[in-house]
Amino acid sequence: MIFNLPNGLTFLRLILAPLIVVLLVDGAFSWALLLFLLAAITDGLDGFLARSRRERTEFGRVLDPVADKILLGSAFFTLAFLGRLPLWLVVIAVGRDLVLMVGSCILYFTNGRLGYPPSAIGKLTTGLQILTVLAAMTMVAGDAVLSPVIWATGAVTILSGLDYVYRGAVELISRSRNTSPA
Repeated sequence: MIFNLPNGLTFLRLILAPLIVVLLVDGAFSWALLLFLLAAITDGLDGFLARSRRERTEFGRVLDPVADKILLGSAFFTLAFLGRLPLWLVVIAVGRDLVLMVGSCILYFTNGRLGYPPSAIGKLTTGLQILTVLAAMTMVAGDAVLSPVIWATGAVTILSGLDYVYRGAVELISRSRNTSPA
């Protein structure tokens, strides 16, 4: 079954992303913050409900990270456009996600596996990216608290990207050794 409560929450995140962008551009930061918090809650809740209700679907497994990337990517781009986040952070976050998507496609075409389950550092990255968006919505650029959050998010995003690339490369190398003729 494709439509269930966990997948519905993931769809809600997809619907909220453009609304948050519009609210940010219009300067309605309080409303954008509220909707972003709701979207962030659905990010954790959809997976929890899928596991606890035994409603995991392949569709949800693929759609959930896509919804995360659309939500965070659109918020990052908009906040950079508004001068609340540095462009270099957007390039790192979106660049990492593009590398992960290309890597997932390579893994899928070589061994039928679409990416990896999120690692601990991947989950930390998502948490820091959510915190960074929330901080950028509530603080002005250059705020003493915002700057360390931005730098930590950039560093952890790079490390998690390298971790996923390493794991994918190890799997590809291992697979090529196991399938090559002796």
